[in-house]
Parts: sequence; structure tokens; C-alpha cells
Amino acid sequence: LISIECIDEIADLMGLKAQISAITESAMRGELDFSASLKQRVALLKGLPESALQRVIDERLKLNPGAHEWIAACKANNIKTMVVSGGFTFFANHVQQLLSLDYAVSNTLEILNGELTGKILGDIVDAERKAQELTTLRDTLGLKADQTIAIGDGANDLKMMTVATVGVAYHAKPVVQAQATYAINFNGLDAIAGLFTA
Repeated sequence: LISIECIDEIADLMGLKAQISAITESAMRGELDFSASLKQRVALLKGLPESALQRVIDERLKLNPGAHEWIAACKANNIKTMVVSGGFTFFANHVQQLLSLDYAVSNTLEILNGELTGKILGDIVDAERKAQELTTLRDTLGLKADQTIAIGDGANDLKMMTVATVGVAYHAKPVVQAQATYAINFNGLDAIAGLFTA
């Protein structure tokens, strides 16, 4: 839904972007365990002021092209929308509000006295959790398995995409494209809307 990896942009404010981006890229390619790599990256953010999170939103966070059109197509077809992110609530909740998404699930950064502690609160939203959240929402809404679609770009999305009937790789890593039902490499998110109206 967005064009940045928020943790990389937070790291940039601390002069750690190269170090953290390398870990992020490796995790997205499936070369590192997601949970362990996320804990490692978040630990490096210890001491960062909470205000830096808002700076990332104000200065760097942009929706991917076609995001509004895609969500409008979902709403027009009575399709519920959920962002399940391995990122952080501060950003996922902002995106949920921007796009009027129905649900948002992500990781919570621990913040004490206005600073990041370098820790994550609660269970990490990893590949298993993403798949579980999709399954839980599907069951809660009384949907059949063939009434779900999952869109992702990194290895952490693969289990969720397997649970869904249709998996869409959006400008994704090769490992994701190889396992997806569809791959979108050049168009915006609005290209996905055609799946609902065909």
C-alpha cells in the first residue's frame, strides 16, 4: 500500500539506513527469519524520539499509485479490506485512516518517556500471524475460502497468500512472484481492481 519500508526510513533519521535496509532486504527475500531480523532492527532504534515516527509520515510516507482507486473498487464490490503489516501500528493505523480500510493489524513499538525502547510489544506479526489474521477474519465474516485475496511483496506474505484463494505479488521479490497467482510489476494497485470486476 505504501512505497517505503517504514523501519528503513526511521533508521535513516538515525544514520543507520544502510545497515537496517540490508537486513530488511534480506528478510524480504526470505534469507533471514522475519521475527529475529525485526527484533534485531528494532533494537537498533533504541533511544529514537517518538516524534521521528511522525516525521516519517509527514516527510516520507506515500501511498502506492492506484491505492485509492483499488480500495474504492473493493468498497464498490462490498469487499472488506485489511492491512496486515510486519511494520508498525503507528504507520498501519495512519494508512488505515487514509484509505478507510476496515481492519489493520501490525506490530507495536514500545515507547517510554517519548523514546523508542528498542522493543516490540506483544506477538510479532510474522508470516504465521498474517495467515492467521486472514483466516480469522474470513471465518468471522462467514466467508468461504474462495472469497479471499491476499496481496504482498515479501517472503513474510507467502503463508497469507497461500491461505487466500488468490495471491497477488505486487512489485514483489522473486520468491513471492514465483508462488503468486498473479504478479503486477509495472502497474499501480488499481490494476488489481480488474480481478473484482471481471
